[in-house]
Amino acid sequence: MFICTGYAAQSASSPLAFTTFERRDPGPKDVEIEILYCGVCHSDLHTARNEWHNTVYPNIPGHEVVGRVRRVGSEVTKFKEGDLAGVGCLVDSCRTCENCVEGLQQYCIPGATGTYNSPDKFTGKMTYGGYSKAIVVDEDFTLRMPANLDLAASAPLLCAGITTYSPLRHWKVGPGQTVGVIGLGGLGHMGVKFARAFGAHVVLFTTSESKRADAERLGAHEVVVTRDPEALKPWIGKFHFILDCVSADHDINSYLTLLKRDGTLCLVGAPENPQPIAAFSLLGGRHSFAGSGIGGLPETQEMLDFCAEHGITSDIEMIPIDGVNAAYERMLKSDVKYRFVIDMATLPAA
Repeated sequence: MFICTGYAAQSASSPLAFTTFERRDPGPKDVEIEILYCGVCHSDLHTARNEWHNTVYPNIPGHEVVGRVRRVGSEVTKFKEGDLAGVGCLVDSCRTCENCVEGLQQYCIPGATGTYNSPDKFTGKMTYGGYSKAIVVDEDFTLRMPANLDLAASAPLLCAGITTYSPLRHWKVGPGQTVGVIGLGGLGHMGVKFARAFGAHVVLFTTSESKRADAERLGAHEVVVTRDPEALKPWIGKFHFILDCVSADHDINSYLTLLKRDGTLCLVGAPENPQPIAAFSLLGGRHSFAGSGIGGLPETQEMLDFCAEHGITSDIEMIPIDGVNAAYERMLKSDVKYRFVIDMATLPAA
């Protein structure tokens, strides 16, 4: 074991603060990564504040982790000291169920091991995330970070990126299709970038006129401001696929009517309350209402390599580690374009 430093929540009501804790030494198949940057995801806030009612304290969030390999185990073949590496939302799974065997570890039937706030089979405690100086992860759950991308701006690809890439790939979004993206936040801005890179005609739906210019800069061909209910009517029956990136309560049915026959609306945002779906919103055009969660390790690597080829990263605002509590409050107000990333050089060493 070695002593590591990080930022932790000690309770649902306490701010994150400096802490020291133990990491395991690398085993034969492990990679130890010096963390250089860590993205700030809304899931971090939910967990730190126990809004999903499953947090075990102390809690060290962070699952958009990028850095440099510091040590490798004796049986590691994919990484060497000095390589750039990343860790996303998962650090382990059962590896034997049908989903894991197919490279879809995010759907592990017994349940995958999250990068933080999950039972850790190695230590008997809970996993601790990327708001820390270092992390030790099995090489099979470690990702190669492309050298030609800005490393800090690549960190959010490991959650926001793969969360939007995976459904667009699964439903085969591409040229000749009209694709809608609902919401221009951490997820939505990546959805726009990917849908445009896949060759689709991209339409961004937003409640804010002020986001029009940014949406167009990010790749949207058209922007629909939805505060006027009449604005949706010209789009009825026009979309092959819609990616819903909104976590606030909103009217799903009004968007289902925009689908072409056999079109799909996929939810990647997670509204707090159950959403009422009218039967005829689905029946009328053989519409599908679906959901999608992150991606498996092979697809996440594919996504990173795609980003390297097309020059895609997240739009970020860099913060010091002691600014994370203020960042949480700003995140609640959607006051970030479009993802906070922590510069881990600002975290004191042990």
